[in-house]
Amino acid sequence: MTVRADPDTDFDSLLPAVPFSRRSFIVTTLGAGFALSVQPVTAQTAITTDSNGLTAGEIKVGEMPAYRAQPAAGSNFPVILVVQEIFGVHEHIKDICRRLAKQGYQAIAPELYARQGDPRKYTNIQTMIDEVVSKVPDAQVLDDLDACVAWAKGNGGETARLGITGFCWGGRISWLYSAHNPLLKAGVAWYGRVVGAVNERNPKNPIDLAGQLNGPVLGLYGGQDQGIPLDSLEQMRKAMAASANKASQASLIHVYDKAPHAFNADYRPSYRQEEAEDGWKRLLAWFRQNGV
Repeated sequence: MTVRADPDTDFDSLLPAVPFSRRSFIVTTLGAGFALSVQPVTAQTAITTDSNGLTAGEIKVGEMPAYRAQPAAGSNFPVILVVQEIFGVHEHIKDICRRLAKQGYQAIAPELYARQGDPRKYTNIQTMIDEVVSKVPDAQVLDDLDACVAWAKGNGGETARLGITGFCWGGRISWLYSAHNPLLKAGVAWYGRVVGAVNERNPKNPIDLAGQLNGPVLGLYGGQDQGIPLDSLEQMRKAMAASANKASQASLIHVYDKAPHAFNADYRPSYRQEEAEDGWKRLLAWFRQNGV
């Protein structure tokens, strides 16, 4: 049976506990198109941002493939790490990078599953989770994002102005990375889980780190998200507010009452244009407000 992408599913909640393991890279290049498990793409709403005036395309961070977009002229661009959905770095994530580059950023989206496999080739979501995503430990992801920051510093990026944004699986990672890297100025987490099972692969959840953020995080969530209960977001709000940490106290969670999970995924039926456009405006304002 082929399982397609349900717009209301928080796929990260389907992940089992697995042992920590490291492997050499088995995905060494980014493919074209969208993940097979989200076909057919909703072509009438999918946004395509051109690369006019940009330097955009695949790079290598060590052996890890990544997509980078930045203005074609100039240097010392503020850097934003873009963390993939559960489906890997496909056309939507690349387009997010180009949108940010049009705003003057160097945006980098690493293929964070590259040691485990290519999720874009799977038509069955549960098989993709079992064979690829469940084998990706948080520690590996945080290390790989650090490697992207080091790459940016040597390739025209101004890492003193560092931000992160991520979607679904990447939304959770955005919270974690905000507590991990002291260089981080700000983060924007789109519908990423803040609570969940603890295991060897993901030993902590964002709520466990709510008082340890290095840069304030803006969380953008859908009130109709079936996988992220509103009470978990309220727990996160209270934990951040109760902290003595200034970045945690400055963080915000905004809920779009009528939106489902993945409301910014313009290539899927879950897309909600009004909420997505408002969220994008909030993202840009948040980064500029916080020095990114």
